[in-house]
Amino acid sequence: MKPKTYSVRVPLSQFDLWPNKTPLLLHLDMELTERCNNNCSHCYINLPADDFQAKKRELIFEEIQSILNEAASLGCLTVRFTGGEPLLRDDFEDIYIYSRKLGLKVKIFTNGTLITPHLAELFSRFPPGDTIQVSLYGWNRKSYEAVSRVPGSFEGVQRGIKLLNAHNIPFIINAVVLPLKITAFQELEAWIKTVPLLNVPQPQILALHLSCRDRDETRDNRIKAFRVGPQEQLALEARKPESYIDDLIKFCSRFCGIPGDILFGCGAGVSRGCVDAYGNLQLCLLLRHPETVYHLKIGSLTHAILDFFPKIRKFKAKDPLYLERCARCFLHSLCEQCPAVSWMENRSLDSWPKHFCDFTQAQARFIGLLKEGEKSWEVTDWQERINKLFDSKKLFSKKQKNKTSIHIDKRSYS
Repeated sequence: MKPKTYSVRVPLSQFDLWPNKTPLLLHLDMELTERCNNNCSHCYINLPADDFQAKKRELIFEEIQSILNEAASLGCLTVRFTGGEPLLRDDFEDIYIYSRKLGLKVKIFTNGTLITPHLAELFSRFPPGDTIQVSLYGWNRKSYEAVSRVPGSFEGVQRGIKLLNAHNIPFIINAVVLPLKITAFQELEAWIKTVPLLNVPQPQILALHLSCRDRDETRDNRIKAFRVGPQEQLALEARKPESYIDDLIKFCSRFCGIPGDILFGCGAGVSRGCVDAYGNLQLCLLLRHPETVYHLKIGSLTHAILDFFPKIRKFKAKDPLYLERCARCFLHSLCEQCPAVSWMENRSLDSWPKHFCDFTQAQARFIGLLKEGEKSWEVTDWQERINKLFDSKKLFSKKQKNKTSIHIDKRSYS
């Protein structure tokens, strides 16, 4: 007689973590503070580290515990701690350990300057289970501190990175390049080749967003000054023309289409949310429109996800310019336009963001989806154009191999 068994071996491909239903919450972002020990010129969330009033308003440890408990009960698997600089919290270690004891995988977005031997040892003994991402604003003191605007911060991030390496803690470097110039990217890419131990993905063009919280005209004007025109940005984006064109064509073939008046075509608020430093819940990190904010101190994650978020996601566009352009644009998925970006740019959910639209039009012309002078919201045969372009992708890429550079004058940008 065979002994009774209480387990069954199932192939991984047949295993369903939730056989009956998808959990209400899979991922939670938590901004532990809006304060930061850096003062980055492009950042929209960096209150001074010693801002006592902001610190007094922040969630206390017990409130964070309660939110994490409810998140775990709803099926949450990962929590991302960000800021500001999350390591500024005096109780960061307690928050981190509590999250791991709940079984949550922890992502950490940090500038790396506050990583101490003690924290590195903690991450080594209790691995986060997910990535630590370190923002790097330059490859030497001059380039880094021109962005961070804090003397000594370059040595701080170097020290933090060395500690992570010494304790064999996996991490990713998020390389930020400012100002947006070809020469700066070339210098960064050359430096990356000299540091093989660092996990530095291909540096991407930084999306320079305006204030998503209280409007700060001085800060917004500084961010606008960093922005470049569509042709300048295209020259940066298409540093490797073949792969860039290939990726754009593939993306358009999969995701382009007419959105209509539906505002939320993204996954914001679907099995995820973002808690700010004061207990306000948003659909995503960037969306702070008052009508889309849920106050957890008088409600719950469960109610927000089951009732509040679904109502917000049903919002329809009303702005005439949006309906004339964005709602009829087949490139909408390629564009940065979304309710959060609209809010940051123009303080409404359904505005036309000219800066991002101009670049999207330039991308489409570059790969042949638009003719010179055409606007994407005026095109009716967009599906045929995409299909034709996708079918000829291999031939198109082959032709690009014979070109030494894209036809954009880079001299004024370097």
